[in-house]
Amino acid sequence: MGQVLSLSLLSQLYPIHASHFTVNDIPDLTGRVVLVTGGSAGIGKETVAALLAHNATVYLAARSPAKAHAAIRELKERTGREAVFLELDLADLASVKRAAEEFLEKEKELHVLFNNAGVMFPPHNQLTKDGFDLQWGTNVVGHYALTKGLLPALLAAAQSSPDGKARVVTTSSMAAYLNTIHWDTFRARPGRDKLTRYALYEQSKHANVVFARELGRRYGHQGIVSMSVNPGNIVSELQRHMNPVLRWIAHRFIYPTPYGALNQLWAGTSPETADFNGKFIIPWTRAGECRRETNDPEIGRRLWAQLEEDTHV
Repeated sequence: MGQVLSLSLLSQLYPIHASHFTVNDIPDLTGRVVLVTGGSAGIGKETVAALLAHNATVYLAARSPAKAHAAIRELKERTGREAVFLELDLADLASVKRAAEEFLEKEKELHVLFNNAGVMFPPHNQLTKDGFDLQWGTNVVGHYALTKGLLPALLAAAQSSPDGKARVVTTSSMAAYLNTIHWDTFRARPGRDKLTRYALYEQSKHANVVFARELGRRYGHQGIVSMSVNPGNIVSELQRHMNPVLRWIAHRFIYPTPYGALNQLWAGTSPETADFNGKFIIPWTRAGECRRETNDPEIGRRLWAQLEEDTHV
């Protein structure tokens, strides 16, 4: 890893500049429809809270109805507004398809999609219902299928919006810098066994950036503004699979959960980012550069073709 990249990562781990953007800078979102995956906990829940407080219609997509409804009740107490539950299991493509269809039955337009949910460091033997590595299937395949399923509403929102834009914000991680895509590791195959669960997470977050940029290449001319985000070094439920000692140490050096929502809220709502198609947002609220591989059109095309083949979407 080069010296410049090392310094970039250090500046993202411990940003020396405060964010110029706060949740108070979010414009009025009356009439805007937003969907947040993983909205029942962590960064997703903080994102939903800020959107509700600024009058958006927010669909909180989550796997567990019990956790989702508890979060919706809590958020109503905090904001005075109520999110709409959308049942979604990103590790099950049939569930993803149902969720997209249910949304399209209720709404004609989707102004902002936050592909926020994810899993990190689960046991190595865990797979999705469709046989993908759990981290790849949830973080990459599920969000690809959901985004493609919701494209009619995103395109309709872009056509009717005053600025001609709809936005897709995909949550990546600093881990995107630490690995690239290993094309023989997506399912339970020998190639996958060569990677640790940490490397499998890193490649999924790297692929999030590749996906976001390829989405922007393919649909930017139709008004889709696609960005990816490193939310920062944040307290999150994602860390539940970490070794307890490592988790305790990590929590001594990371930022409170609300900080993690800032980058994606800036990307998804600020007039400043309306023309940030393909950008990678880093702490706090600034555009940065990920690994050069994430911006390679050939890798983007290959990933897209692989996801089309694997999902039939």
